[in-house]
Amino acid sequence: MKVLVTGGAGFIGSNLVEAYLRLGHEVTVIDNLSRGKRENIPAGADFVEMDIGDRALEGVFSRGRFDLVNHHAAQIDVRISVDDPMFDARNNILGLVNLLENCRKHDVGRFIFASSGGVVYGDTDRLPAVETLPKRPLSPYGVSKYSGELFLFYYRLLQGLKCITLRYSNVYGPRQDPHGEAGVVAIFSRNNLKGEPPTIFGDGEQQRDYVFVGDVVRANLLFSEVDLPGDPGVPDDQAFNIGTGVPTTVNELAAHFNEISGSRHKPRYSPPRKGELLRSYLDCRKVKDYIGWKPEVTIRQGLEITFNWFKERWPS
Repeated sequence: MKVLVTGGAGFIGSNLVEAYLRLGHEVTVIDNLSRGKRENIPAGADFVEMDIGDRALEGVFSRGRFDLVNHHAAQIDVRISVDDPMFDARNNILGLVNLLENCRKHDVGRFIFASSGGVVYGDTDRLPAVETLPKRPLSPYGVSKYSGELFLFYYRLLQGLKCITLRYSNVYGPRQDPHGEAGVVAIFSRNNLKGEPPTIFGDGEQQRDYVFVGDVVRANLLFSEVDLPGDPGVPDDQAFNIGTGVPTTVNELAAHFNEISGSRHKPRYSPPRKGELLRSYLDCRKVKDYIGWKPEVTIRQGLEITFNWFKERWPS
């Protein structure tokens, strides 16, 4: 296939580009390098430094004749979205519509959209969260992600574009950016390598669903080729949770790192951050039933792989 990966210089995107290339696909990367790094882009991919909201994007589509667009470019910082909702909307809504319009004009066969289970479902007592839960986004970032899902539904229902939404839990792994909720894994790795105790906000009993990036990539590859339902149905029908369904507390995360690194650091506790979700983990039975996907890497295995990757690049 001819594949376009937006955000392909970033954490998840670059791992995905690597996997597509390994399978023999032709890959083009679009990234404005606001968060992504040029050195993350695997050899063999064509790279276009561009914002997804740029009008010149149409030229990329004209030349590329893509079969698939996998959309991972985004403004991902909740705090930035709260401080500057317009900036968030320009990136996550208007940029997405620019991509979708080009897909329509240039007959792209399929569109995969990276969404977020945590920010879309918001604060809920019904855990693990299933795809059909009422949506309660509590930040402009959450609103923009869910708006993106609704735009995808429109383009599938009335424009015939084959769209799929993957609602990620907290993705971690090699090349991870220390920003965002799952960034705690990169931050704790750096703390251990520097011989510093980790800082935990609140009591550390916040629960998150940490899913390894390799498992996330595998889900994307499966959805790149699997048959999609013919009837668009409702927006949730084209959305799938991608996580482990296993909650891990921040305290447990810190304990794992001590065991992996052989250190004995006691965390430093700071006041809780305002508006932070206390519990979030996803029910992933739907994706298992549909394509047979389930996570293969345990939290301990994934943290060890990640820590060793950072250890090679951040000497203590």
